Amino acid sequence: MPAFKTLDNLTDIAGKRVLLRVDLNVPVADGEVTDATRIERVAPTIRELSDKGAKVILLAHFGRPKGAVVPDMSLSVISSAVEQVLDHAVFFASDCIGAPAEEAIAKMNDGDILLLENTRFHKGEEKNDPDFTAALAKNGDIYVNDAFSAAHRAHASTEGLAHHLPSYAGRTMQAELEALEKGLGNPARPVVAIVGGAKVSTKIDLLMNLVKKVDALVIGGGMANTFLAARGVSVGKSLCEHDLATTANNIMAEAEASGCAIVLPVDGVIAREFKADAESEVVAIDAIPADAMVLDVGPESIEKVNDWISKAQTLVWNGPLGAFEIAPFDRATVAAARHAAEETRSGRLVSIAGGGDTVAALNHAGVADDFTYISTAGGAFLEWMEGKELPGVAVLAK
Repeated sequence: MPAFKTLDNLTDIAGKRVLLRVDLNVPVADGEVTDATRIERVAPTIRELSDKGAKVILLAHFGRPKGAVVPDMSLSVISSAVEQVLDHAVFFASDCIGAPAEEAIAKMNDGDILLLENTRFHKGEEKNDPDFTAALAKNGDIYVNDAFSAAHRAHASTEGLAHHLPSYAGRTMQAELEALEKGLGNPARPVVAIVGGAKVSTKIDLLMNLVKKVDALVIGGGMANTFLAARGVSVGKSLCEHDLATTANNIMAEAEASGCAIVLPVDGVIAREFKADAESEVVAIDAIPADAMVLDVGPESIEKVNDWISKAQTLVWNGPLGAFEIAPFDRATVAAARHAAEETRSGRLVSIAGGGDTVAALNHAGVADDFTYISTAGGAFLEWMEGKELPGVAVLAK
């Protein structure tokens, strides 16, 4: 990963107009923000810039208006939540360019915070249109990107602005990039990756990249069934992409060539129906009845996974090992998560996790705060794991 400039490289910013790209795409119900996690993540950068006397101008998107003004996707509904998190007044402008933005910025005092309207109300945002980008840049002296979650998009506010203004990574972006460098860029070895979830088809690039970079790849969730079936195991009525047998075999062949161990379940928790507290039992992985489905990995598999976690110095995790949303099929995910948390607390393990289901699973296990780093970046985190260049990161390189 190339070196990038951070707020540590920013001096004498009092009175400067700082265009700060943040992720405020938070869940809202009945006009109220129901989860302020993303606001809390960017709060340190906003506060630091404000405390140093900058005029902090927030750029963000909300929803998918596709270049049209959609009242229900106005960032005005978010501004009060940002105020509450920051405990600081946040002004609002009804557009991100033009007279509304220029007039609001002209009224700002040093240290003030201004939220501009949804950048995606303009078609030029997602098209990274030069004229729109220039209109945004006109309102700032410095550009800071603190939205890693949008860094996989080459949009005007995530990539284009860096070509117009001196550019820096905010504290959240910095923390994310440093954590990811520890995860796969320059990790302490051995490196173990846990990848779960329903389908191989959504994670082919991810798996192909990981087997070249990690020492062991633990595969769980529904996608494990596809790999087992490719090896000739009968998986009954389990979720399985039988048409991807060749792909699974190619991934396993690449792993063998790269010296990466593939860790698949050796036993499973089966049931005849997918519902809470369904009657279940543990069977060897080659003894799955034709009328049953695997909904979690079994105790021998958990022990095997935990052994690999104990051997690791770095753990990268994306996706649950089983159907963790429903008891008793959460046991493997919870057990592995708690073991990883224990190893992390002891200082023996660097643990990095990301992806919506993964974050939910770690919260369910009660260990999210114990991991070294948890990414809330979604698609950007996955594209990083796939080995793809992220435009919003690449443009910040020194």
